[in-house]
Amino acid sequence: MDASSDELDRVAEIQRAWQRERPDLDPSPQGVIGRLHRVALELTERLVAVYGEFGLTEGEFDVLATLRRAGEPYEHAAGELADHTLVTTGGLTKRVDRLEARGLVERRSEASDARRRLVRLTPDGRDLIDRAFTAHLTNEHRLLQELGEADAASLEPILTRWLRVLDAR
Repeated sequence: MDASSDELDRVAEIQRAWQRERPDLDPSPQGVIGRLHRVALELTERLVAVYGEFGLTEGEFDVLATLRRAGEPYEHAAGELADHTLVTTGGLTKRVDRLEARGLVERRSEASDARRRLVRLTPDGRDLIDRAFTAHLTNEHRLLQELGEADAASLEPILTRWLRVLDAR
């Protein structure tokens, strides 16, 4: 539905209210950013639900997926893992602690430098992330099908370009 239809979506209602209350301001960015924010919240909710089916939080899924896509031997140094998962080392430590307690990852010292800690998937962790990732991709395909192939294809380069601009700052 677009903003010109008789039935307005929530973002259009908010824009209309701001136009009424602050006619000196242009609320048009809310049409894109407000909707994108709401889409992100909805998508996160639907993605997290699938992770939960496997007993994982979003952060735990991220750690296991990062280790799995690293390839054999499915490990990263803790600092590298933090970089790949976009979390602080402190936040990563908590995630790894929980995953280690469940037998999904293990920590070990690197042979050449005992101070350097490596985090590695266990066989149980690999099995779990393989099943969870399969379900995750099935879910993502389903979510994009709701949008339609043509719209999804046109949205991808726009979002790629926007992320590149935002990341450059």
